[in-house]
This record gives sequence, structure tokens and C-alpha cells, in this order.
Amino acid sequence: MSRILTVTLNPALDLATSTPAVVPNQKLRCGPETAEPGGGGVNVARAVSQLGGTATAVVALGGATGTALGDLLRALPFDLIEVPAPGDTRHSFAVTDTAQNAQYRFVLNGPLWSDVQIATFLEQMVQTVRSGDLLILSGSMPPGVSPGFVTQVCDTLPNCNVVVDTSGPHLHALAQAPHPAPAVLRMDSHEARDLSGSMLETQRESASFAESLCRKGVAKTIIIARGKDGSVMADESGLWHVTAANTHVVSAIGAGDSFVGGFVLGLQQKHSTPEALCMGSAAAAAACLSEGTQLCNYDDWMHMRSQTKLTRL
Repeated sequence: MSRILTVTLNPALDLATSTPAVVPNQKLRCGPETAEPGGGGVNVARAVSQLGGTATAVVALGGATGTALGDLLRALPFDLIEVPAPGDTRHSFAVTDTAQNAQYRFVLNGPLWSDVQIATFLEQMVQTVRSGDLLILSGSMPPGVSPGFVTQVCDTLPNCNVVVDTSGPHLHALAQAPHPAPAVLRMDSHEARDLSGSMLETQRESASFAESLCRKGVAKTIIIARGKDGSVMADESGLWHVTAANTHVVSAIGAGDSFVGGFVLGLQQKHSTPEALCMGSAAAAAACLSEGTQLCNYDDWMHMRSQTKLTRL
């Protein structure tokens, strides 16, 4: 069976706390803090393991913060491969204003990567990745990594299936269809509207745009998340829509990463892409039922799978 490997070059030690009110120019006395590992690839590996699968997280760590983050990662139920980061691992932190029930999230940049350091990382991945593995590139890219990085990965590791969930300049670079292309590209509606220059108001419009990207050679499978309206997908099997399933949202944090986790777990288990789409949507719906950053619960996922509806467009 192929393995699921997630790559997180710009992880974070996520700190969270609360204060009665966020106001300027004052010392804000905070409540107890929590520390959790953060980063798209880390969350995808967590989601896969919580859904009963196995995953390996490849994480770049550096400095004292990287050591602390590594300790937290080793306590999680997935395998960890550490690679050296070019500097100290970043923090991010969130402060909840309890009076307003509003959360303020501060995300730092992380260390700067050079072309030489990226080349060294890719050489290590050549020794790590096996033919047929699913390699997940999810979340933000660190400073210094050029928008052509995904293409570099696909070119360096031609025998694995690259799944990408990214945004910004890296997504725009992929939209130009450089060769070789990833197997799967996922984006949300905001990103799809930005790329298309259209509002993509209907499921059909989103699916047709995804189909146009497939025909262009951007990826073999394109998924566009439409929030409460579920997701659409285009690939060689056709155009599809899957419902979001959940009618109640406790927290949407990690829903996208949970979607990717459920989807790649489906691919690993040799389900068709439409079936994997349902598994991903159910995982996202399950994550919305969990508090904070708990991601998708297995029992909720199984229930949501029975509620998820797939339609050919």
C-alpha cells in the first residue's frame, strides 16, 4: 500500500490564550495558555491518524522552538521525519477577547530558505519517498521558497502522487500549468474566484472552471471547496458535487486540512476519486463538530459519511 507523507516546511508552535478585553497601550493579563503543533501538513497527518489511517509527517524544525515543537509532534499518533530548518521555528499565537468572543490571530513568518537549502531538502526526499506514495504539500510556504517549488517537487519525485493545497503566488504559478503537474490541486472558492476573475456563484460554474484547469494541465484532479455548499471536483471521471453534510458548526478550524486527510486516505485505500471526495467532505464536516483545533473525530466522520451526498454535474 502507498504511504501518506505530509510536508511542512514552515510549521509553528501555536500558542493560545485569552484575556477579558483586547485594548491598546495596556498590559493585558491573560489566562492559561495552550501550546499545540501547527502547520497544514501536520494537521493533515493528524487528521489521517484520527480517521484510522497511518501517516508520516515530514517537518522542518530549528532552534529551541523547533525542539519544543518536536517533543509535541512525537507525542502524536503518526510517524515523524525531522529535517533541519534554516533558522528558528516560528511561533504563532491567538488571543481570545472573552468580552467580545472574538479571536485575534497573529502568524509570524518563519525562517528564510535559500535555493541551496531547498535543493538539500529535495535530495533528502529522494531518499525518503517510494514509488506510488501520496505526498501532501499543504499550508503556507516559508520565506525564500519560490512559486515554482511545487513543480520542483513533481520533477524531483516523478513516481509519487503529489497533492497540493496552497494559495497565493504558489497557486497562481500552478495555474499557469508548468510541467510536471501535481496529481491533485485543492483550493477554496475565494482562491478560485481570484484565479478565474469570476464570482463562480453556482456549483456548475465552479466545476466548469475546475474542468478548464484540468484541460489546461494544471493537475489531473481539481477540487474547489464552496464552504457550506460543499465541494466540486473535476477529473477524468467527470464533474462532481458533494454536500457539506453538517448543519451545525462548533469550530471550522482545521476543516480544510481534515478534508485533505479524508480525501488522501480514500486514495490510499484505492477508492475512486468521487468516493474519496465524499470521504474528504465527511471529514471536513466532522471537524466542524469538534471544538478548537481537535480536527475530525472518527465516530463523527463515520456518521457524516452516511449523510454526505454525491452528485454528478
